[in-house]
Amino acid sequence: PEQFGDKTPCGQWDVKELLNHLVLWTSYSFERRARSEQVGQDLQERDFASEPDYAVRYREQLDRALAAWAPDEVWASEVDTGHAKMPASQIAEMILMELVLHAWDLATATGQEYRCPEDVAATVAKAVSETAEMYRQYDGFAAEVELGEDASVFERALAVSGRTPVGR
Repeated sequence: PEQFGDKTPCGQWDVKELLNHLVLWTSYSFERRARSEQVGQDLQERDFASEPDYAVRYREQLDRALAAWAPDEVWASEVDTGHAKMPASQIAEMILMELVLHAWDLATATGQEYRCPEDVAATVAKAVSETAEMYRQYDGFAAEVELGEDASVFERALAVSGRTPVGR
């Protein structure tokens, strides 16, 4: 909580705002997407980070979201996002991308190290490259950052999403 007001690599959000965004979209929205349900205004306005034991509650909600995605038929379905219908697998990749990129944002903002496994980085890099232009249309991503040839897959995913990898 003492770092809630700190800036993040997501220029428009401080740590608390980013944390609320992360909780909403990677757990509550993810669970609802499995059932092609929309996220209600009550959840969109909720200040999760101000609630006692918010981290424990987030973990529990992530478990519910993962359970909602466990049936094979969910993965074979199309998800109505309210704007368009998309394959469930594409929604899951986008949620993973949100989780990984914003976890890196939070770690960076709070002075913590973030490590992304290579297989996860590859999936995130694919999702970032497929959705970058769409995200830029509503300022979800900044302009791509140029990196050298020695950049890792994860650093490239960060760069395509408009983030400057730490130490670059």
